[in-house]
Amino acid sequence: MNLLLSSLMLLCFAIIANGQSISKQDAEKIVNTYYSGFVKKDWNITASQLADGFTFSSPAGDDYMPVPVYQERCFQNSKLIRKFNLVKLMVDGNNALIIYEITTMNNKMIRNVEYWTFCKDKVKSIECFFGGTTGAGYPLNVQDK
Repeated sequence: MNLLLSSLMLLCFAIIANGQSISKQDAEKIVNTYYSGFVKKDWNITASQLADGFTFSSPAGDDYMPVPVYQERCFQNSKLIRKFNLVKLMVDGNNALIIYEITTMNNKMIRNVEYWTFCKDKVKSIECFFGGTTGAGYPLNVQDK
């Protein structure tokens, strides 16, 4: 029994040491810093949270976009974002499910869900699932509505 317990403890420590687990507090800090770049219109802030090999996916035809494509196609929406509000953050190992609200410059509300994967203290991937009562999903769709 002691050997089994010791083995399980070693496995847990190995997982933590390899960056396979992130605390809720660390994840929240990374998420808030990442989105502060959108609010401040500062790509460097957002990019500082991305791991090597980062990819972004969404139902808008964005399948595993690398950083340069993500910056060009998605970060441009930062000009339309006034405010970010983290509604819910659920962490499991090195993954997080995030519900957030964005207020656009014309005071429209967008509510999305994202599934993040972390690699140590950086974001390895984001899968965005658009939501909201307007069905808009992202800032570009609600700007003139």
